[in-house]
Amino acid sequence: MNNKYVRYLWFVLVVCLTACGGQQYDVMPEEGLVKDYSSEPYTVGVGDVIKVEVWGNDKLSLQVPVRPDGKISMSLVGDVLAAGKTAEGLSQHITELLLNYIKNPQVTVIIANPSSADFQHRVRVTGAVRSPQSIPYRKGMTVMDIVLLAGGLNEFAKGDDAKLYRRVDGKVKVYSVNLDDILRSGRLETNYPLVPSDIVTIPERSF
Repeated sequence: MNNKYVRYLWFVLVVCLTACGGQQYDVMPEEGLVKDYSSEPYTVGVGDVIKVEVWGNDKLSLQVPVRPDGKISMSLVGDVLAAGKTAEGLSQHITELLLNYIKNPQVTVIIANPSSADFQHRVRVTGAVRSPQSIPYRKGMTVMDIVLLAGGLNEFAKGDDAKLYRRVDGKVKVYSVNLDDILRSGRLETNYPLVPSDIVTIPERSF
């Protein structure tokens, strides 16, 4: 077998493999992959129960829920805005307020019940599904899981043009999802694992 014929066979093999491979997908970049934890610090929200401890002063220490206006009330300093602050940030803020009344206050803030995290840790699917959903995130969930929980695609869905919206480092990233391949052909290249706050949207076909 001469070299020219061998090269021809290799060429044919490569062409066949490429054709059989079908549509190719870009791999989700490292920045979009699932993490076991959030690198962003938790911020206090309305409804959270926070515990404020002032060392050596039990009368100032308290445990209270954050009111709908985002504030808590403390002796001496009155209303304190808590929503939107981290535990450390709120501790520093209360310390600064107490300096007007106490020498060298030592303040610790603990988030005893982060109930506002319920909506921060949900995943959602909207658009051309039978029952749009907003559900609590569970580790291991994928795009296919949430679409099936929504009853699957409806008859107007354009599954090959679905999108996954994900917040990464304060910016929203958009990833293409081919639900037709996932649900009908068993091709899972774009069956991405979900993370809290992900949104999957499926457009309808235009007729």
